[in-house]
Amino acid sequence: MKNLMKLMMGMMMISLFVFSSCTKDDDPEPDPVVDKSFQTLTTYMVANDMDLPKILDSWITTATVVHDNMTDADPSNDFYIIDIRKAVDFGISHIEKAHNATLVDVLDTAKKSNSMPIIVVCYTGQAASHAVVALRLTGYTNAKVMKWGMSGWSTTLDSWTANTGSSAVGGADWEAAPGNIATTINFGDPTLGAGDDDGKTILEKQVNKMLAAGFQGIAGSEVLTNHGDYYINNFWDEGDVTHYGNIKGAFRIKPLTLTNKEYQNYDASRTAVTYCWTGQTSSMVTAYMNVIGYKAKSLKFGTNGMIHSELATHKWTAAAAKNYPLVP
Repeated sequence: MKNLMKLMMGMMMISLFVFSSCTKDDDPEPDPVVDKSFQTLTTYMVANDMDLPKILDSWITTATVVHDNMTDADPSNDFYIIDIRKAVDFGISHIEKAHNATLVDVLDTAKKSNSMPIIVVCYTGQAASHAVVALRLTGYTNAKVMKWGMSGWSTTLDSWTANTGSSAVGGADWEAAPGNIATTINFGDPTLGAGDDDGKTILEKQVNKMLAAGFQGIAGSEVLTNHGDYYINNFWDEGDVTHYGNIKGAFRIKPLTLTNKEYQNYDASRTAVTYCWTGQTSSMVTAYMNVIGYKAKSLKFGTNGMIHSELATHKWTAAAAKNYPLVP
């Protein structure tokens, strides 16, 4: 009888152990933390008319327009000019009434604009494009870049001529016309990792992060030589690629919107390089893509720095530079 009792007790202990083990093993794992910050941010941006095409709507003007309005007798036509060149260069010469700032503090400087339309200038118009994206995403929807930067205002400040070139023409890293654009792939949404803040707060943080990182430019020679290291977007119309060709391995993602999710054709795991004619539009695109969580760079001077001799439009020439007055 004692042996039977021991056997029964043993079986009960085994059953209890198995039951408790199964219960433990069958406990569901806690749900993984899902990062919804990208969706929160982009939903807010679309709802508030901040999709990329809107940011690129009438974003650039000319030195002539700025000059003629500033010299108009009607003060209501004036612009609030923010010059983000180095302080030492600003001190040597600048547009009258311009305000010197850095890219990082451009939003603070803009607060003093008293609702005047803002023009941002730099050496070439490329870094200024980053600033204008930040301004437009922060409520200064009439902010604009001055085309060609201070190079377009005065021949004495020409930073473009020395940076134009045609090294890609006939080279193995450039697909000659009609080009050979890579087939796009859908990579889905990136992971932003911005926490549980609301869309407005996330946008503010992302804009400040983009400005703090500085102008994200990359030399055309670097991209041409190492094109396989980058995810390259030729931000041209299809007909322009057919006419001029493209960097080997480049994609063509245009239009590029949040609404229709063409951004998903960007590979968030790689550094994305966008190029255009002059590096000014691609700088706008690059700043925007960095705000929404991509690792992006703008190809400096665009195709003006790679196939300048071939260009029939959007081409820097000496005639693009005016001789408008400067003050010390």
